[in-house]
Amino acid sequence: MPLWITLLLALLLPQWARAAPVAVAAGVYLQRDSFQPGRQPDGNSVVFVGPRGLVVVDTGRHIEHTQALIDFAAARAAPIVAVVNSHWHLDHLGGNALLRERVPTLQVVASSAVAPALKGWLANSRREMQAMLDGGTLDATTQTMVRGDIALIDRGPKLLPDVVVDGTRTLELGGLPLQIGHEARAVTAGDLWVYEPNTRVLAAGDLVTLPVPFLDTACASGWSAALSRLDSVPFTTLVPGHGAPMSRQQFGTWRGAFDGLLACAASQATDMTCSEGWVKALGDLLPVAEHKRAQAMVGYYLQHRLRAAPVERDRYCSAGG
Repeated sequence: MPLWITLLLALLLPQWARAAPVAVAAGVYLQRDSFQPGRQPDGNSVVFVGPRGLVVVDTGRHIEHTQALIDFAAARAAPIVAVVNSHWHLDHLGGNALLRERVPTLQVVASSAVAPALKGWLANSRREMQAMLDGGTLDATTQTMVRGDIALIDRGPKLLPDVVVDGTRTLELGGLPLQIGHEARAVTAGDLWVYEPNTRVLAAGDLVTLPVPFLDTACASGWSAALSRLDSVPFTTLVPGHGAPMSRQQFGTWRGAFDGLLACAASQATDMTCSEGWVKALGDLLPVAEHKRAQAMVGYYLQHRLRAAPVERDRYCSAGG
């Protein structure tokens, strides 16, 4: 996520208190995403309780988020045996490093897109952040935030998976048969979702996010196709990568808003019309207090992604992107 968006969120979002995971369904818990002033975000973490231990989908970025997962496991006297990373953005796999230190036997599952991202996008991001630090223009709070991300990127080997999944399959993790879905060229070059059939809970990662879809490393057309396949999963509850859990009907609303945004971007409508259309299409999914920042973020993605020159717009839709 670009630094300017992080700073915008820090200004417009209230600070959320850190809370323990809450129940989403029987044996399924959610550690909510969070934004705090002057800090990068943490994505949602979903915990599936299995007969042989806990399976965590996404591990957050900051120590506080990951520690809440560790504390939850300790309170239940149940080990964290496996992690599934939905994608390689740091707010979803950064906590891998701490968990590996605390749980040496941890098994990490992710797509093959993680390793190239560490050598490519994240390495480039690290160079940009280091240049910002060297420039001496950042305030102390932003310096701390930037150094935190650099430190995570530098721990690259601890972020990598033990098991690579590049196709939809069922894995037994923690004694649970979990369906792992793979989507190429969507939010990233390889996104995973996790479906638990007994509770019918789907952890969707950033294939679904509020207040907007994060298009920084995305192929929008591939993402739309992925949402169509996601709709075929017989879930009752969907946990997005950011935001509160959704019903099937709410997911349908979100998906319609996403495809509506792509259609608007391809039309002659103004950026303002498209950003207002996104907010209107979401309806009750987006509180009024979040309308302003959602419109600002959609405006950014229209200019720098959806309506950019084709080489930039479709940058992540090819194997070399």
